Amino acid sequence: MLSVKTFAVINQKGGVGKTTTVANLGAAIAARGHDICLVDLDPQAHLTLHLGIEPGQPPLSTYDVLLSDASFAAATMLVAPHLSVAPAVIDLAAAEIELVTTVGREQILRDKMAAHLPYEFAMIDCPPSLGLLTLNALAAADEVFIPLQPHFLALQGLGKLLETVSLVQRRINPRLRVAGVLLCMYETATRLAAEVVADLRAFFDAARGTHVPWANARIFEHYIRRNVKLAECPSYGKTIFDYEPASNGAQDYTMLAEEFLAVVGAAGGPAPAPLEASAAPVVEPNPPQADAPAEAETPSPATGQAGTPGQA
Repeated sequence: MLSVKTFAVINQKGGVGKTTTVANLGAAIAARGHDICLVDLDPQAHLTLHLGIEPGQPPLSTYDVLLSDASFAAATMLVAPHLSVAPAVIDLAAAEIELVTTVGREQILRDKMAAHLPYEFAMIDCPPSLGLLTLNALAAADEVFIPLQPHFLALQGLGKLLETVSLVQRRINPRLRVAGVLLCMYETATRLAAEVVADLRAFFDAARGTHVPWANARIFEHYIRRNVKLAECPSYGKTIFDYEPASNGAQDYTMLAEEFLAVVGAAGGPAPAPLEASAAPVVEPNPPQADAPAEAETPSPATGQAGTPGQA
């Protein structure tokens, strides 16, 4: 059992806000005094760059954790009070080939993170694929956190992702659950965004009471509005709170951190004190629904048919 609550932030579609969410949500959590480690498992090393670290500058990286005897703790570095990162390098792109003959290659990260670590939380920034690196993240994680742009095609990809999570839960990591979906680059003026949210609600509501990993998943009420400052801050190696603390992006991630910690607190301890309220808009919470029978299949929001989203 891991000594730190670990979240895999995952979506095989690129450009949906995974790295932005890991960096800025992680920074918001650390600002409240919670020790958190951000893990860059993407060969592009965008999280590493986002936090002001040049890939290859640190002596050790997640590549060394997976491919050598280096411990996970040795590969981490403190970048701000309560905020650490395990950086990535482009060599991670070759990890799948280099580990092809390694027994238990899907569980290396889990085994390395099983040692006592001085963090309350860890967030793993996964690559935009469902390969070996992502499998390592899912094997190490307690919960899956899915950033999603509210477009129709995103629902198609969500189906494949949930199939992978279910497979990993059955074969590798029985404790794995889907924490929920975070809506990124949300535009309140579009009807499409509201329709996608409605489809997601129906899908998750239909899974209540079943044995699928997303049976208790939620759509986080505080979504992330489209904000140019969020796109600019990585080029300066800063989080949104250092780059433009008065922006909508900073407000949105501050409110998301409050909700995130409240949910974690409800599951594993007392909820934290509330943050100062902001003007961030919220998606209305799901209405209460009766539990579905345990054997019921869940309908796809994209098709209205049974199964995971995106299945025909």
